[in-house]
Amino acid sequence: MSSIDRSQSVGGTRTYEVRTYGCQMNVHDSERLAGLLEDAGYVRAPEGADAADVVVFNTCAVRENADNKLYGNLGHLAPKKAARPGMQIAVGGCLAQKDRDTIVKKAPWVDVVFGTHNIGKLPVLLERARVQEEAQVEIAESLEAFPSTLPTRRESAYAAWVSISVGCNNTCTFCIVPALRGKEKDRRPGDILAEIEALVAEGVSEITLLGQNVNAYGSDIGDREAFSKLLRACGKIEGLERVRFTSPHPRDFTDDVIAAMAETPNVMPQLHMPLQSGSDTVLKAMRRSYRQERYLGIIEKVRAAIPHAAISTDIIVGFPGETDEDFEQTLHVVREARFAQAFTFQYSKRPGTPAAEMDGQIPKKVVQERYERLVALQEEISWEENKKQVGRTLELMVAEGEGRKDDTTHRLSGRAPDNRLVHFTKPDQEVRPGDVVTVEITYAAPHHLLAEGPVLDVRRTRAGDAWEKRNAEKAGTPAQPAGVLLGLPKIGVPEPLPVATSGCGCD
Repeated sequence: MSSIDRSQSVGGTRTYEVRTYGCQMNVHDSERLAGLLEDAGYVRAPEGADAADVVVFNTCAVRENADNKLYGNLGHLAPKKAARPGMQIAVGGCLAQKDRDTIVKKAPWVDVVFGTHNIGKLPVLLERARVQEEAQVEIAESLEAFPSTLPTRRESAYAAWVSISVGCNNTCTFCIVPALRGKEKDRRPGDILAEIEALVAEGVSEITLLGQNVNAYGSDIGDREAFSKLLRACGKIEGLERVRFTSPHPRDFTDDVIAAMAETPNVMPQLHMPLQSGSDTVLKAMRRSYRQERYLGIIEKVRAAIPHAAISTDIIVGFPGETDEDFEQTLHVVREARFAQAFTFQYSKRPGTPAAEMDGQIPKKVVQERYERLVALQEEISWEENKKQVGRTLELMVAEGEGRKDDTTHRLSGRAPDNRLVHFTKPDQEVRPGDVVTVEITYAAPHHLLAEGPVLDVRRTRAGDAWEKRNAEKAGTPAQPAGVLLGLPKIGVPEPLPVATSGCGCD
């Protein structure tokens, strides 16, 4: 490292920042990118720093504005890079896999472009770019090694993502992800369970099983019931208190999975089930392999087996050819399913997908009007469903950073078993993220619950111990860890795990 490089670093060590956009797969990949960089000797840039020595963009290609967002951010960094010799910029993720050489042509100050299949090469590519003084573009066409073998800097001491598969075998006409992530590849069950057991030994008490199409797990290894077996195996891991998964596909959601959810105590009563559209005509055009009746049948079975389950979904408004009648069918499913939460998207044309070339592209004004009607209906239902929680006594896993007003309201925040966010009165005794409190719900808003009375019980946990240990170890270090930045709505395990949308909006 040159003396000029050192002058831009913390304590003589080069700093890094990872900026993440998109789905949980990207969030977890960013944990790996951070682990790789720290393994190579970099340290996380201090929070609020103007710019790190290495800035990594982990991109998403699902939304229409993904390109503009990336190039806008790159343009913002260009003068900073010009003023700081030795600073490097890397771009990875789905947009990098898609655009490849285009990124360097549009932003020649970028040093490294890498894809979804070779994230493990980042430190090598950064060093090569520094030595050769030219951009390094390396995109692998297929997975080189399962990402879970890479070093990982977990954002949370008490909750963790665990990948069970990568890639997707679906061919949804609106989605470009399978072309960028590749065909589904499953991890061996023993490797998954070994990782979970190691995490629990470190103090993690909640895990979220992660896959582009999580309940299709087993198709690559030839076992149609592999996912339900995996859920039941998680139930036998001592010390693992909460198991979640995201995102499933209605096509692969079978009765054995519902039974495993209902019969495995640490599998949480929460389900994210992407709908996308309530119209059979639109579902066919989307190449979704289920119809309205099948979808509502799944919801009915889940509610019969798990009465208190909170069900959320993804919905796309304005898909090409969607008529007023088609949209009314979506509203009908929303009323019938009574989702606790819905992530709603206006259809976004993505070059390279069949839907982008379809006739019947819907005018923006029409899409906006339908979108606003859907959001208003779901807001009403979410509030009504949350009001049913008032008076219930719930166990919350205390979260870190989820209540923006916690300091001024003297409250803390936590997640209920069904993943609802609850703000509760701060008790007199110490409560740490990862600990568990028991509260009574007194008030409901559309997107959160309140427990305004005294905390009924506090249970200190190994997860809380792990959080306390991590914070004690990092106290006084020059580079304080910062959360990963996201650009989309949140769902999933408690923070400080970075939270994201369900899947890529394409599950």
